[in-house]
Amino acid sequence: MKEVLETREIGGYDVAVCGGGIAGIAAALAAARHNARVLLIEKQYLLGGLATSGLVTFYLPLCDGMGRQVSFGIAEELLRLSVKDGAENPVPRNWFYGEGGKTEKDKRFETSFNAQVFAVLCEKLLLGAGVDVLYGDSVVGAKTNAGKLTHVIVEGKSGRRAYAVKSAVDATGDCDLANLAGAKTNTYEQGNVLAAWYYFAGKDGYKLKCLGSAEKPKAEQEEGYKLNMLVNKRFKGVTSEELSEMTVLSHDASYNDWKAKRENDDSLWPVTFATIPLVRMTRKLVGEREMKNADDKVYMPDSVGMVSNWKTRGPVYEVPFGSLYSKSLKNVAVAGRCVSCTEQMWDVMRVIPCCAVTGQAAGTAAAMSDDFGSLDISALQSALKRDGVVLHEKDL
Repeated sequence: MKEVLETREIGGYDVAVCGGGIAGIAAALAAARHNARVLLIEKQYLLGGLATSGLVTFYLPLCDGMGRQVSFGIAEELLRLSVKDGAENPVPRNWFYGEGGKTEKDKRFETSFNAQVFAVLCEKLLLGAGVDVLYGDSVVGAKTNAGKLTHVIVEGKSGRRAYAVKSAVDATGDCDLANLAGAKTNTYEQGNVLAAWYYFAGKDGYKLKCLGSAEKPKAEQEEGYKLNMLVNKRFKGVTSEELSEMTVLSHDASYNDWKAKRENDDSLWPVTFATIPLVRMTRKLVGEREMKNADDKVYMPDSVGMVSNWKTRGPVYEVPFGSLYSKSLKNVAVAGRCVSCTEQMWDVMRVIPCCAVTGQAAGTAAAMSDDFGSLDISALQSALKRDGVVLHEKDL
């Protein structure tokens, strides 16, 4: 009888990117463009993560809301790619076509996109760059030696396999790889409220229904703050049981909402429900540097890009490379909502532009080194600048 947990070793890669959401897409693309042999591992059969399978089809701002673009490089490339074949809502003409102003009273540099089209466009982009995309496999283990990841262990249709790697990017959204490899992580104490987003169509067209609002971090909740919750429960979102429960509850909420709407309009039909649970913050790395809200407009010597605050106009944050890795795990960088930050800052860093910025930085670093603690930061910054990234606010 064949051993159930037999693990076969597969040929190695320079860089393994775990997770095919926006952070993973950006990381894989950046690493491949720096001549690394890249494997992108995605447990779904669609790229984009929450942006596509979760139907969170809002590419939030690349600008500070005061007229300055702050996120560049792959973050801008993917925004423009998302609406290459048309946007679901009109794009801001001031940013796309130079019509009108870019003041604090004008539209920000953001857009909305079709989930399925964007996912396929990303797939084509990655394949064109030479990335090997592995669908349907989950990261289930990590083999390390002397503080370095040597193998990423995955399981799927082909059984359990171990891929030898020189370096890796954890873009799982839940910091799964770093956690499995023994790096220090922490979870979102406040927990996630249930959300259930779906598209429906009828005589008035095709629309997105957003059930379940994002909850403010406790540090931002003013006196008397209340939130209408779909269910009176919060979820940490790091176990199979919890995620399954969230998915069932989400399906039920979407179905019931559609049925109620259809009582008044029998032309309405659901087009698609979110096919993954809509968790916002789950588990993140405890890195060499913790990003925080007070870092607004603070110069970071090891900055690898900038992000804005999607919730308000004005703030600009330089992303320190130290927030993307831990010296305890030398050759794994994190990207997206896995980065090292305070709980309040987590709500800023979890969105699409921030995922793209940190993904590009992590992927570039992974192509350059297998020991991020000793990586020449100036060389990484030079590479990012050549690739169109602006690193410091003073350079805007």
